[in-house]
Amino acid sequence: MMSPTPNVPGQDQIRRAPKVLLHDHLDGGLRPGTIIDLAAANGYDGLPESEPDKLGIWFREAADSGSLERYLETFAHTCAVMQTRDALVRVAAECAEDLAADGVVYAEVRYAPEQHLEAGLSLEQVVEAVNEGFREGERRARRDGHRIRVGALLTAMRHAARSLEIAELANRYREQGVVGFDIAGAEAGFPPTRHLDAFEYLKRENNHFTIHAGEAFGLPSIWQAIQWCGADRLGHGVRIIDDIEVAEDGSVKLGRLASYVRDKRIPLELCPTSNLQTGAAASYAEHPIGLLRRLHFRATVNTDNRLMSGTSMSREFENLTETFGYTLDDMQWFTVNAMKSAFIPFDERLAMISDVIKPGYAELKSEWLFEQTAATSVSTSVAG
Repeated sequence: MMSPTPNVPGQDQIRRAPKVLLHDHLDGGLRPGTIIDLAAANGYDGLPESEPDKLGIWFREAADSGSLERYLETFAHTCAVMQTRDALVRVAAECAEDLAADGVVYAEVRYAPEQHLEAGLSLEQVVEAVNEGFREGERRARRDGHRIRVGALLTAMRHAARSLEIAELANRYREQGVVGFDIAGAEAGFPPTRHLDAFEYLKRENNHFTIHAGEAFGLPSIWQAIQWCGADRLGHGVRIIDDIEVAEDGSVKLGRLASYVRDKRIPLELCPTSNLQTGAAASYAEHPIGLLRRLHFRATVNTDNRLMSGTSMSREFENLTETFGYTLDDMQWFTVNAMKSAFIPFDERLAMISDVIKPGYAELKSEWLFEQTAATSVSTSVAG
């Protein structure tokens, strides 16, 4: 149903609104049924459930358990079934399909090639399989009346020692669907400065990269990612709130790092539901995104791990709309922020904003006006 309030979107409008996703993990977004199919095809017998609905519930409950071991176990299962070319093609294609059906028009999906080598694939074969899957998913989406463009981010694991190798891989495939580089994994004890050779290489090659920073660990992680490593974006970055003071009268004072992040328009890849699961925020109402939006940081909305969080871009915006009363104007602001921050060329970003995003929101905003006009006409007719 349409919302009775101007510009406040209902569920259907949120789903149909064009959305841009910058932080989504391929191994965190599989369909439960696909996991079961691939496990059977590849002889993997470690799944905790054998029915799709029950397996989906298990993943969400494990991610919500508060146990790091159970949370990490969820990725052990998904990665276990993503070790062959056919499996990677299928998972990537379904990822693009699912995002497109949810109204996502542009997405950057990340994965760690080094985690998909157990069955003998090379790093290059992994990248080529995932790229093939994304292109197939884009074709299926068009067939179903949706439009999406998916770029890949190659992730290196911060506890491993292959970051330069993965950075070089990302650079080799940058004209074939790979749009940038990322590092992920436990922040505490594994600072991004351990991977300076990879970041220096990428800067020399004029390539883009984001760094998981400021989620489980605080301001030092963010500072290192920006000032030592030169990150284009911050993966999560939610702990920037630790450098912002809010007085009892509501006035706000930004520390030097927070001021720098805002002044330089460094994008924050915020993932509200995931942050609740990891303890970075206690509730949607207390999530820093509300304050960061008010202070005009370059905030974006993301899913992180759709399977583990039981979420989608539409659900993220539904939760934010319900919590903060966000309107279609707010949704458009977050979406344009994300598109401005994407790792594709400027003219292509501008075209997406001008030709897809802004017209899409304009059409949605006009629906309320026409609905009210129709309601007024009916009322006048009855009164007459």
